[in-house]
Amino acid sequence: MRITVFSMTPLIVDRVMGGAQKQLYVIVMHLAERGHQVTVLCTRRPPDSAAPFQWHPNVTVRPIFRFKQPYPEPYATPIFNIANAIQDLGEHLSQADVFYSHDGGFIFPYTYKTTPTVTSLRSILFSETLQSAFLFQGDDLILISKYQRDVIFNTVGRFFPALRERTHVIYNGLDFETFKPTPPDGALANIDGVNPAEHAIVLYPHRPEREKGILETIEVAQRLVNEHAISNLRVLVPRWIESALSPDDKAFYDEVTRRIRDYGLSENFVFHPWMSQSQMPAYYSLGAVTLAVGSYVETFGNVPYESLACGTPAIVARVGPARELLPDAMLHKVDFGDVAAAARIAADIIKGSERTSAETLTYLKAHFQRNDMVAAYADVILNATKRPPMPYQYSPITPQTCFQVAPWVYLNSEGKLYHDLHAATSDEETLLAAIDDIGDDSAAPGDDNWQQWQAWYRDGWIVPIREGNNT
Repeated sequence: MRITVFSMTPLIVDRVMGGAQKQLYVIVMHLAERGHQVTVLCTRRPPDSAAPFQWHPNVTVRPIFRFKQPYPEPYATPIFNIANAIQDLGEHLSQADVFYSHDGGFIFPYTYKTTPTVTSLRSILFSETLQSAFLFQGDDLILISKYQRDVIFNTVGRFFPALRERTHVIYNGLDFETFKPTPPDGALANIDGVNPAEHAIVLYPHRPEREKGILETIEVAQRLVNEHAISNLRVLVPRWIESALSPDDKAFYDEVTRRIRDYGLSENFVFHPWMSQSQMPAYYSLGAVTLAVGSYVETFGNVPYESLACGTPAIVARVGPARELLPDAMLHKVDFGDVAAAARIAADIIKGSERTSAETLTYLKAHFQRNDMVAAYADVILNATKRPPMPYQYSPITPQTCFQVAPWVYLNSEGKLYHDLHAATSDEETLLAAIDDIGDDSAAPGDDNWQQWQAWYRDGWIVPIREGNNT
């Protein structure tokens, strides 16, 4: 088959800039190795990605789109760039048997109205992905966690009940032949001043962004040094690719370095070059513990699970699908913002030389195999057929409407409600009582409570139940 693939994110010959791009690579390589001809169209970002290149004899990557760089707001570009993108995609689709849009981003459904189309959405945060979700008129939709499915069904699905029958949940898969305990030499070559025989190494394998938890990581580090007497601490933080930084990013970097300096942790933090994918198993294996304690709402988030596969325990914030993907007994979880608990757990891991348990590895390998993932993607993409447009349905919300707890809300360990999309908690007694009444089911407010319930609905604590959106 001739398969056209869209990626809003730039793709670079020798670097993978995030988990979504890593998954795209293995999916198209699997299709290519099965003999299909794949053309990947992506955004150019000179000088890193301007010329076409091959990932495989059957995979050509063409960085032809001129969407705004760096993110966010890729559509903040001259209008002729958008028109040219529609023209170019139309040319490729005229010769394609199927269209696969990776992480959405291309928000014009009329471009693919005659081509079988599969879209995977890998975020519930980025504006272009959200627009792709609400404008979706494709034939199959791939989501990467049950959490993401529940979010989409309770938002987009309120207006398009037929979305349920087009949706497939396919978890991200890990390559356990690659992600396994590995000698750290391949990572140490890029890191100055770190010796695993002398240092207690904490990994922060993320972009140094506020939502990814860099500030919480600094707070954990100062507690490890000052309260838990781990003076030989080294926290490893990758530098983001400089050309991808916006002015706001640079200002935040200044704040990060200032806070590290003010805590007297300059020797404890090591900023190093971005690691290649081939170095990541050695990098994970180098650490005593991996932190993923930010408020960023992943839809899967590979880092903790790759770390565990390499033998290094992880601590995650109970945000989004981190609550769902591994049982609590197999992964250290803390409420977002509870840096004291994260530091206590990290200190115990470091002092006890804890490594990933055999039980956890067995669970990971049973549920998150890469071969299973790529086979499932191939099955959906290769068997896509045109379906009629999904009809939009409107229903009024009244005091008799039934509501359920929003999938992005949970009751934390302090008995407060945590809202993933606000990164905030509430201990409002009337809201807690209403949530307790709803439980795992649903309830209608009635006329007497309508104003209060409507306020909670507007703030996203509860969602109305419509045909096709309840989970």
